[in-house]
Amino acid sequence: MAENEWLNKDFYKVLGVSKDASAADVTKAYRKLARQYHPDLNKSKEAEEKFKDISEAYDVLNNKEQRQKYDAIRQFGMGGARFAGGSGQGGFDGAGFSDVFGSMFGDGAGDGSRIRFSTAGGQPGMDDIFSMFGGGMPGQGTRSHTTYREPQRPQRGEDRKSKITLTFRQAVKGATVSLSVDGGKFKTHIPAGVKDGQKIRLAGKGKPGVNGGKNGDMFLELTVREDPKFSLRGHDIVMPLPVSVGQAVAGAKIEAKDIDGETVTFKVPAGSSSGSEVRISGKGVPGRGGDLVGRIEIRVPSKPGMALKRKAKEFDEESGDFLDELAQER
Repeated sequence: MAENEWLNKDFYKVLGVSKDASAADVTKAYRKLARQYHPDLNKSKEAEEKFKDISEAYDVLNNKEQRQKYDAIRQFGMGGARFAGGSGQGGFDGAGFSDVFGSMFGDGAGDGSRIRFSTAGGQPGMDDIFSMFGGGMPGQGTRSHTTYREPQRPQRGEDRKSKITLTFRQAVKGATVSLSVDGGKFKTHIPAGVKDGQKIRLAGKGKPGVNGGKNGDMFLELTVREDPKFSLRGHDIVMPLPVSVGQAVAGAKIEAKDIDGETVTFKVPAGSSSGSEVRISGKGVPGRGGDLVGRIEIRVPSKPGMALKRKAKEFDEESGDFLDELAQER
């Protein structure tokens, strides 16, 4: 905001402090209002404009030099003093104006000479006030124009999207993976039990914030490779459990390898059919209370010999009405 716009801004009123408030009082008032109206904390429409006004006021009043300029411009530009143009009635003439600024800023220009102002009919102009502070009124090409830059609001960084592919075991057991961002790398932990297509939010791993704002987040989309043997159902790990006809009929203890390659033992009850499931408690997704589930698959030899065929017929004959029951289901 340009200094000439200060005439229309009462920064003391904006912060709710008196004109003789100390720097500490100004800071205290600003912090209180900033907490109340910061856009990250207050989502109302009015809060954004209010916070902008508060920041403008604080940036001027918290700077000793800027505050001195502001007070002088407000006082002589539109405050209690008015420029009377030499009449001497109800205002300041050029000499009086010069004397006041001389008393405020050392009665001189720093080289032994007094500060002098151009007058038109005895009246000092606003350009004289601004030129005293090293600036000029807008539109005057012979003088530099000092501008006030509005404080930039903190802005949250943009979010990122990324993808990663996991093995089935990594998805089930959890894994620590390395990711690349803007030429750098960081590690993050993928929790156990994630699924294909799932997205994970990594807080603060997005693009950097602006003007002190928070970093954005990264949303990591997971692709999980299928496993030829194991699958996930909720928190259970499901695997096929091939058994023979005799084991299914009589019942048996069947050893198999779990997802870690360790030997586990399933108890197959007598009279089990294909599709029946047996479980080993606690061997599912770690920390989630899942089980390892064996889905029974009854297998027979692909090329049975004559003796085995004869025994199979005998088995069916001994099964009584079982064949008829199967026929009715079909």
